[in-house]
Amino acid sequence: MEFALKFAPVGNYTLRYIDEGSGPAVVLIHGLAGDYSAWLAQIAVLRQSYRVIAFDNRGAGQSTQVDEPVSTADLARDTLGLMDHLQIARAHVVGRSMGGAVAQQMALLAPARVLSMVLCASFARLDPLGRRVLLNMRDALEWRMSWADHARHSVQNFVSADFFNSQPERVAAIERLIGGETRLPACYVRQNTACQEHDTLPDLARIHQPVLVMAGASDPICSLTATGWLSAGLPNARTEIFDNASHFFLMEQPERFQQLLSVWLGQNA
Repeated sequence: MEFALKFAPVGNYTLRYIDEGSGPAVVLIHGLAGDYSAWLAQIAVLRQSYRVIAFDNRGAGQSTQVDEPVSTADLARDTLGLMDHLQIARAHVVGRSMGGAVAQQMALLAPARVLSMVLCASFARLDPLGRRVLLNMRDALEWRMSWADHARHSVQNFVSADFFNSQPERVAAIERLIGGETRLPACYVRQNTACQEHDTLPDLARIHQPVLVMAGASDPICSLTATGWLSAGLPNARTEIFDNASHFFLMEQPERFQQLLSVWLGQNA
């Protein structure tokens, strides 16, 4: 599946992005790992009815990589800047993991520009378990300085036990995907820290847009505890739990995820 890859100047950085389809705008924000390609399956479906924007966050993929402090609010400003570049006034925002944290910051910084949100395996504040898992993954990368070793130490955090044990080929594919990172390890470390420091819990009551929260029941990074905090704090949220799935429930149960996403956008767009 090939898309036209483009580059946009946003502040002091350059962001790689795709702009596919036409209709109401949907902005897809990837997580701590990977780049815009985390959304390939969704782009293929959504571009039939929507204008779909997906991009590499600063410090990921082929966007600008610099070893400097960064916050989820900084990444939200980058996303809003990309929308400015593309002359998109308002959009539905879909974020996975760290991308969902960025989406929350967008809604707080520029509420008129966010029509609705879908937060996948995300958090307003990490719980102690999620914080420990992220610290361990960061330490593994800094210790080994190898993306392949980082993937080997991390992949079990992303999928359920049943998936890990019964789908060895798909687990190996996920491990290769994570191990194939080309970004500077320092950029991952900076964004890992941004996730640990992210805390919108006191501000969630200010987010009045409709929000769909989706979570994997066995996710150790964004646990049901953290999901409960997020859902309870949002005034207009609906929550869907994926049983027997973990942080990558989008890959473990792709049909259900796509159905929920498509119905949600159809109702809110």
